[in-house]
Amino acid sequence: MTALAEPARSSRLGLGSRAWRFAKLHALTVYALAVVVYLMLPIAVVILFSFNAPKGRFNYVWQGFTLDNWVNWNSILGIQDAVVTSLEVGLLATVVATVLGTLIAMAIVRHHFVGRSTTNLIVFLPMSTPEIVLGASLLTLFLNTTAVFQLGFVTIFIAHVMFIVSFVVVTVKARLIGFDRHLEEAAMDLGANELTTFRKVTLPLIAPAMLAASLLGFALSIDDFVITYLNSGSTQTFPIFVWGAARVSVPPQINVVASAIFLIAIALALGNVFWEYRSARRTQGAT
Repeated sequence: MTALAEPARSSRLGLGSRAWRFAKLHALTVYALAVVVYLMLPIAVVILFSFNAPKGRFNYVWQGFTLDNWVNWNSILGIQDAVVTSLEVGLLATVVATVLGTLIAMAIVRHHFVGRSTTNLIVFLPMSTPEIVLGASLLTLFLNTTAVFQLGFVTIFIAHVMFIVSFVVVTVKARLIGFDRHLEEAAMDLGANELTTFRKVTLPLIAPAMLAASLLGFALSIDDFVITYLNSGSTQTFPIFVWGAARVSVPPQINVVASAIFLIAIALALGNVFWEYRSARRTQGAT
């Protein structure tokens, strides 16, 4: 009996040790997956309830599946205009902020000038300042210059450019710090001037970082409520529309627009990752 019990005991110990080894090796992976699921769960609920057919004004209880919300997403009065306004502001502010932020990042990383450290500090201020303070400060500025600025589309655009620029500078600057300057030097040794070198060598290599900064800036712009609300006047963006509609009803079309924006953003982000991967492969091949 004792001889038979020993192999079973050693087998049990072996199984336990293998389970403990598996837990140690994959604990971080399981934890990371749990965190991702926790973060994505609210988004999954938003997407799920975009297919709901509520019987009342509030889309809080699942009543049944339907595609009518997606087909007739603009059936709610004012939602289409709000979405169009958000897209227009987001696209314009992102383009301008990306250009300005890239130039600022290149100036900070590659040139030494009077006030360089101060400029580097000022760039971080919009990122560290609370939105309510930033929005109230901009509102005061615009109200004191009513002869130049009237609250509306233009003031929203200026406000969004201001806080997007900081994120663009930080993103592009991180890419420029690790940039191999020997590639530019090689191009200039082969006869290319500074403009051609920038267009043929520098810009393609920093373009993925610029695109990543643009996607981040666009997401911040289209999502912003506090700064936009304080400086919008009578202009209504999608977040302001959602805030106003939530006081009387929550139509499923809001979930539809939010889901569409999220899915498009994910598709663009994955495309940017693939582009960066191919760009890195081409750079390795060139070197």
